[in-house]
Amino acid sequence: MTKILLATVMVLGLAACGTNTTDRALSGGGIGAGAGLLGGAVVGHPVEGALLGGAGGAAAGGLTKSSDVDLGKPVWKR
Repeated sequence: MTKILLATVMVLGLAACGTNTTDRALSGGGIGAGAGLLGGAVVGHPVEGALLGGAGGAAAGGLTKSSDVDLGKPVWKR
C-alpha cells in the first residue's frame, strides 16, 4: 500500500503549470504537497507526506519542460 501511495504522489508531483521554471516549481510543489498530505493522512503522517510531496513536486516541476507536462497557465497568472 505504501508503494502505491508513493507512486501516486510522485506522478502527481510531475504535473505542473506554467512555462518558466519558477512557475512550474511552485505549482508542482503545491500539487505535490496536496497529494502528499492526502497520502500521508492515509498512513497517519500527513505533515511528513505534505513535506515530501511538496519537495518532490517542486523538484519535478522545476526539472520538466512545459512540452513534457502542460496543465496551462498557473492560477495566479490567469
